Amino acid sequence: MIPQEKVKIRKLPTGVEGLDEILGGGIPEFSFNIIAGSPGCGKTTLAHQFAFANATPEHPALYFTVLGEPSIKMLRYQQQYSFFDLTKLNAAVRFINLSEILVDRGLEGVLERIAQEVALASPAIVIVDSFRTVIRRAVEGEMEIQVFIQNLGLLLTSWEATTFLIGEYAESELRDNPVFTVADGLFWLYQVVERNSVVRKIQIMKLRGQTSVPGLHTFRITNDGIQAFSRTLGLSAKPRKSASNRRLSVGIPALDEMLGGGIIEGDSLLVAGSSGTGKSLLATQFIAEGLRNGEPGIVALFEERPDDYVQRAAAFGHDLQAPNASGMLSIIYLRPLDLSVDESMQGILDAVAKTGARRLVIDSLAGFEMALSPGFRADFRESLYRMIYALTGLGVTIISTVEMQEAGAESHFSTYSISFLTDDIIRMRYVEIEGELRKVIMVVKMRRGNHSKQIREYEITPQGIVLGECLSQYDQLTTGTPAHTSRLKTAP
Repeated sequence: MIPQEKVKIRKLPTGVEGLDEILGGGIPEFSFNIIAGSPGCGKTTLAHQFAFANATPEHPALYFTVLGEPSIKMLRYQQQYSFFDLTKLNAAVRFINLSEILVDRGLEGVLERIAQEVALASPAIVIVDSFRTVIRRAVEGEMEIQVFIQNLGLLLTSWEATTFLIGEYAESELRDNPVFTVADGLFWLYQVVERNSVVRKIQIMKLRGQTSVPGLHTFRITNDGIQAFSRTLGLSAKPRKSASNRRLSVGIPALDEMLGGGIIEGDSLLVAGSSGTGKSLLATQFIAEGLRNGEPGIVALFEERPDDYVQRAAAFGHDLQAPNASGMLSIIYLRPLDLSVDESMQGILDAVAKTGARRLVIDSLAGFEMALSPGFRADFRESLYRMIYALTGLGVTIISTVEMQEAGAESHFSTYSISFLTDDIIRMRYVEIEGELRKVIMVVKMRRGNHSKQIREYEITPQGIVLGECLSQYDQLTTGTPAHTSRLKTAP
């Protein structure tokens, strides 16, 4: 009979941060799934994480092992992860070794033993690790193997168990292997070496009954187990609310004037300049001003350690130690090798949610790129777009710093060609005036407001950046070698 109403499929949480979003809500209950990939890419850890997240004594997880090493050795290492709950061992999560039965009785014996254990325990979850080992050790022909796979799938589905078969497969086997046809879900894990970096990725090749996020997604194995990062992270952020007219002070009154009263709340501002022009200091004054006004902030560092950053800020009269200790300020040091933009974005988004931050500094984009694995640098522009879109969509006001070379009158405001991603641009540069190297600042762009067109000199003092007068008596300042207007008038 055809059902009169649609069957609602419950989705089980994976226990893996970020993976439920990629899957479209979780693992379909009672589904028959394959976890495939090369050795060391995290297949067993993923299965364990799911089992410990969902198993209970009343609805246990049966973990069948067919390994060259004993289960106790595997468990010795898996216990090091924070998700591994010893109180669930042998009660909610039970391990059963099938090696001897496979050698003595082949596939028929394995299927019979699995059926016995399932009937006895009525498990909610069944995992076979490594299922590929079962097939390799079997002496039956291809047809018998296919029948075994179909019978196993039918058995576990009829017992309403959510099943995972773990195996070391090559992508070339996707076309001919019958197990992939029977499976409801196919999770492929990769471990890719790019120069000196190791990057792990996951692809949901198949998932019946629900929409998953296509493509390759980065994941990392930490002390907490696997954490996944969707490649669309940030694009699902809510669009920016109706434009706010509120202005945020950068902590430099004269610069606020040039910005038409300050940075418009929710904007992304790029501070571009060569080394030593005071980009980081300007960004620090922006954060310090917010803290003085009771606005939580975040500083994402890529080139400087947090302690050094706090000490340098103190030298200019800004106490960041106390707000950092109280939770008003979060200083994130993002400088590990093999970093991905998605990991950085997740860390910042988590900090925003925790602190309620309204201001963010990214110092600097050049350091950010250098922290990335080589494979992620090619997608840097697209990834930055997602990050800025997500954060400004939350109402966070961003200042990013970027180092640029002085190139005469040319205005390449970013080596990454990302100036279109920012709402506002401030340019800081050196100019030579009468044999002296001096600094000038200008507001180049403000997308949502008018701004001053002046070019003003500034100095870095013990109190921070202090702006001077407009250098109206000089022309060609943007070339770096300006001329006094009086000389231009008297020139023949």
